[in-house]
Amino acid sequence: MLRLVIVASLVLLGLCFEDERVIGGTEANRNAWPWLVSLQGFGGYWYHTCGGTLIRHQWVLTAAHCVDRSGMSYRVVLGDHNIYEDDGTEQYINVQNIILHEGWNGDLAIGNDIALLYLERDAVLNQYVQFGALPAAGATLPNNYLCYVTGWGYTRNGGTVSPTLQQAPIRVVAYEICSQPAWWGYYVTPNMVCAGGDGIIAGCQGDSGGPLNCQHDGTFYIHGATSFVAAAGCDTDMKPTVWTRVSSYINWINDVR
Repeated sequence: MLRLVIVASLVLLGLCFEDERVIGGTEANRNAWPWLVSLQGFGGYWYHTCGGTLIRHQWVLTAAHCVDRSGMSYRVVLGDHNIYEDDGTEQYINVQNIILHEGWNGDLAIGNDIALLYLERDAVLNQYVQFGALPAAGATLPNNYLCYVTGWGYTRNGGTVSPTLQQAPIRVVAYEICSQPAWWGYYVTPNMVCAGGDGIIAGCQGDSGGPLNCQHDGTFYIHGATSFVAAAGCDTDMKPTVWTRVSSYINWINDVR
């Protein structure tokens, strides 16, 4: 049963190696989420595969499952809004090196679905391109805490790509609840963050690797990297979108950088 859930989750959200939006979302303002990047793969042409977060001039945080395919070339697009148009604010930078977490083995239920991308050159900061703030090591969020999911993924199950960046408010589901049998049960670990599960708002294909944005004292912190959803559909009731908990990997991030 576990394998079926994981494989189906990979199809719906995980690998996302195709043009892939936030379910229940609305179009974001052009500079609302300046740390969000479009991670693009090359298959004869560049195409959106996943999201990611700029955390330093040459470093992007994303999900390991987004970049563990051998032989693929990647680039990131910063300052983007419409992935099919020239907004005049984009920066295109190739990925020079990919660092997968050493605990990642392809099994989403085990976790460690996190990776760092080292870029070929520095990102230039401006109103459209900024760093995402990382939470303190070990930080957790209380149940029902308001965050935002952002990305270019599907807006409905079996839907189509969103050309423009989408956003949606989404509520955290505490681990004590999310790990109950009626929710995700043993498919989630304390190193993951659940949010959503109301059957209305969710991440979906193409949102993988993107941030869970949670505000505290006026600053948005990146509490998650989108990892997986339910086999039955991205917006399945009581099956929240699951993120890798960034606060569990702060020491790893600092050691790599």
